[in-house]
Amino acid sequence: MALRTFASVAEIHEALGQQIGPTEWFTIDQYRIDSFADATNDHQWIHCDVERSAIGPYGTTIAHGYLTLSLLPALSAELYTIEAGSARINYGSNKIRYPQAVRAGDRIRLIATIKDFRSESENMFLTVGYMVEIDGGEKPALAAETVTLILP
Repeated sequence: MALRTFASVAEIHEALGQQIGPTEWFTIDQYRIDSFADATNDHQWIHCDVERSAIGPYGTTIAHGYLTLSLLPALSAELYTIEAGSARINYGSNKIRYPQAVRAGDRIRLIATIKDFRSESENMFLTVGYMVEIDGGEKPALAAETVTLILP
């Protein structure tokens, strides 16, 4: 997948409704899950206790939902970059859902869709819909929208 560059506001407007992606597959391993648990102090057994999780509902540990969400910036950087404006700031997220758990060892990839682009005063707001797929999964791991504030 070639990186798409949005150099202007007009190029973002032209992309409304367009799907970008998918990324390459990315493996979620136990080391990443444990590192996220350490960073967030969320060591719930379903994420970190390999032995207990082996007999749990998923047969293994699973990634934190927020870990999957936190990977959106890195994965989306494989899909597109925005050069419009002087800076781009995470403004928030909408409609975050985790339809299927990501098991340790699963491979995921990202698909993005440009949903909305609007101006308020001098600021611009870009809404992008994301779907994180699991290799072989029946449902996505994550469906979410993020809002980026693009400063003039």
